[in-house]
Amino acid sequence: MAHPAGPGQRLTSAHVEHQHGTGHGSGPPGGPGPADALGWALADGVVILLLAAAAVGYAVALRASRGRSRWSVRRTLSWYAGLGCVGAALLGPVAEAAHASFTAHMLGHLLLGMTAPLLLVLAAPVTLALRALPVTAARSLARLLRGRYVRVITHPVVAAVLNAGGLWILYTTQLYPLMHGSVLLHSLVHVHVFLAGYLFTAALVGPDPDPHRASLPVRSAVLIAFIAAHSVLAKWLYAHPPAGVGEADAHAGAQLMYYGGDAVDVVLIVLLFRGWYAGNRPRGRARAGQAAGP
Repeated sequence: MAHPAGPGQRLTSAHVEHQHGTGHGSGPPGGPGPADALGWALADGVVILLLAAAAVGYAVALRASRGRSRWSVRRTLSWYAGLGCVGAALLGPVAEAAHASFTAHMLGHLLLGMTAPLLLVLAAPVTLALRALPVTAARSLARLLRGRYVRVITHPVVAAVLNAGGLWILYTTQLYPLMHGSVLLHSLVHVHVFLAGYLFTAALVGPDPDPHRASLPVRSAVLIAFIAAHSVLAKWLYAHPPAGVGEADAHAGAQLMYYGGDAVDVVLIVLLFRGWYAGNRPRGRARAGQAAGP
C-alpha cells in the first residue's frame, strides 16, 4: 500500500485532483500532504506486522505439532509463497506503480485476490491449527467451523458472489478512482479482495476440514459461473476503462486480468477434480498414494 505516485506520473482522476489541486480535489498541489503520507505509511506498517505475525504463527504451529505425523513441506512452502504474494501486491514496486498504472494494479489484483489465496489455502492453516492447539482450544475451533455463520460465508455461491460481485462493483462504479485518494477505502477494498478470494478458493478446493462442503456439481457450477463473470468483466474493462485510465493501459490491464485469471482458474479446475478423484478411487490405492505422498 505504498503511497500514491508523484505528480510526474499519470494518475487516475481522483489522484490527479488530490495531488495537483485540480477539479474538485482539496489536496495541496505538489503531492500528498503530511497527514496523507503518514496514513499510507501506517497502512504499510500494518501490512508488515500482519505478514510477520502470519509467518511466525505458522512456524510456531509447526513447532507445536512436531510430535504428530510429518507435515508436508509443500504446504509450508505454499504458505510462505502465499505471504510473499500478499507482500508483493501491497508493498514495494508493484503497489507503488498500482496508484498510477491500471496494469500494475491488475497485477496486484491477481497476486492478492487469486494467487495468494490459492497458495495460502493449499497450506491448510486450519488443519495445522487443529494439530497444534491444545485439545480444548481445538474443539472450540472445530465448533466454530460447524457454526451457521461459517456455513453461510463458506458456501461456494456466497463466496463467489462476494468475490466476483466485489470486483464488478470496484471496476464499474466510481469506487476504483475513489480508493486511490483514501487510505481507509484503499485498505478496505484490498482486505475484501483478499478475504473474498480466500473464502472462494477454500470453498472450492480447500484441503482443510469443512463440515459443510458442497457437492462436486455445485462447486463445479459455481467455478464455471465465476470464470464467466471474471472473463466478461475483463472484456468490459477492455472496452470501458475505469475513470481516469488511458486506453492503452486499460487494454493491457484487462488482458492481464483475462489471461492471468484463466491461468489460476485452470489450476482450480485441476485441483477440484483431483480432489474428487482422490475421494472416489479405491481405498487401497488411496492409502498407497497417501503413504507415498508427503
